[in-house]
Amino acid sequence: MSDIKLTLLSPLVKVMRTESPTGNFSSFSMLKNEKKSFQLYISAKCEKVAVDVKSELGCIKAYTVEYIPGGFAINKKTDDDYVIKSADDFYPDLLSDAGRDVKMQSGQRTMWFEIAPAEPLAAGKYSIEITVSNESGAEKCALSVEVIDAELPPQKLIYTNWLHTDCLSDEYKVAPFSDDWWKIVKNYLKTAAQHGMNCVLTPLFTPPLDTVVGGERQTVQLVGVKYENGRYSFNFDRLVKWVETARSCSIEYFELSHFFTQWGAKHAPKIIANVSGEEKQIFGWKTSVFSKKYKQFLADLAAELKPFLENAGLKDKVLVHVSDEPNFSVYLTYKHASKLVSSLFSGYKIVDALSDVRLYSRGLVKTPIAANDHIEPFLGKVSEVWTYYCSAQGGKYVSNRFFSTPSERNRVLGFQLYKFNAVGFLHWGYNFWYSQYSKKKINPFETADAAGAFQAGDSFVVYPKKDGTPYVSLRLKVFYDGLQDMLALEALEALTSREYALSVLEEGLDEKLTFSVYPHSPAWLLETRERINRAIKENI
Repeated sequence: MSDIKLTLLSPLVKVMRTESPTGNFSSFSMLKNEKKSFQLYISAKCEKVAVDVKSELGCIKAYTVEYIPGGFAINKKTDDDYVIKSADDFYPDLLSDAGRDVKMQSGQRTMWFEIAPAEPLAAGKYSIEITVSNESGAEKCALSVEVIDAELPPQKLIYTNWLHTDCLSDEYKVAPFSDDWWKIVKNYLKTAAQHGMNCVLTPLFTPPLDTVVGGERQTVQLVGVKYENGRYSFNFDRLVKWVETARSCSIEYFELSHFFTQWGAKHAPKIIANVSGEEKQIFGWKTSVFSKKYKQFLADLAAELKPFLENAGLKDKVLVHVSDEPNFSVYLTYKHASKLVSSLFSGYKIVDALSDVRLYSRGLVKTPIAANDHIEPFLGKVSEVWTYYCSAQGGKYVSNRFFSTPSERNRVLGFQLYKFNAVGFLHWGYNFWYSQYSKKKINPFETADAAGAFQAGDSFVVYPKKDGTPYVSLRLKVFYDGLQDMLALEALEALTSREYALSVLEEGLDEKLTFSVYPHSPAWLLETRERINRAIKENI
């Protein structure tokens, strides 16, 4: 008799190393071009098992779920509802490609399976049968899958998750703009695009983000600068290659790096130029926001950059930044910087992440990207809803993607983005593998909290493979499930109406859905998505 025990689980379960989960996840539906995931918990007293998957679907990818130490995993200021705590400080996150033979860990192993069709599936009912065997015997389990005769529409939401190219350079020990660097950048962009990211942070100059005052990050400046005879001229060859590379990965939008430093727009970013044949830094921490020389530099840049963008068909695909996360205490410097950038880039979409609605009310931000725990005052006032979250959004029951965040709290964002007709979503940490303020490199397999500064999971959703490609995370998959939920609602709306789609989404709720009010239940989220799918099927 086999000593193997199998438990099928939904993708919303986080199995801790010290737990033996229970569940009965045996069926689900999906649209023809959708990705869909489930998990299998295996218990067996052996070193390894063989896992065989049989299905007519033929497009099932298998991963093992690996555990990463949390460190600073739960903020003291977080809300009091459904925060996951790990007994041994290890959290399930990294997804490692699995073959047929799977190593057990202390008698247990959780596997993640993803249905990922390269082409739309044929509508109909399918089964997935999994057999797990070892020397003691074999056990089987099965799921039923209904593929509905409808497809998710193309994504309209502009979604950016900041790619830190200096982190890639440091991790893989390759020089910026070398052939290997471009290959690695492309690999990471492909994975990002496969999970819904269609906008990339574009380092015209080394981004002035999360940098200690007076310090600097590795130069990853795409724009060549030359200064002679009192004028600045620019070379866009690297920018051309950047755009071509990103477009080849299905990236559609380009988010220009900030023209002023973070948290107040007090200084210029680090800018390197060729001056009399010598490469040197011409602007940086010593450059005041009120600098006339920097103002002239930006004017000369805009005069050449805008025709380049327009000739490349990018004017309506570009986001322009002033400074990241300003608050009202820096009103004067941010006002000066904002007016300058607005005058130079009139007609372009200018966006900044912030929390204080007064900066918008006073006309300093044309398109605010409001933190999801401070978004309520913006709703009904802004012409476009944009939102973001980071380490500061650990309370007020809002969505986030920390290690300690239950997966339903990660995924529910998709419903919220649809409900409020959001145009864009931003997150700062696709692959930030540094400590806070970029003081030192960290090992993301051992340190997930930016050396104790940010809640674990805030600063990255991918891990570096040795071959120059990324490992994905459980959290990245769940976030993408949320985007697919949003698209499913859009598909239903196209068949019926927005009012009907919203009624299906909010059916049975005591309170209307907001960014902080929703049922704290994985069962509710899964059943709501199934209800949306049934409504799509009924209205085809």
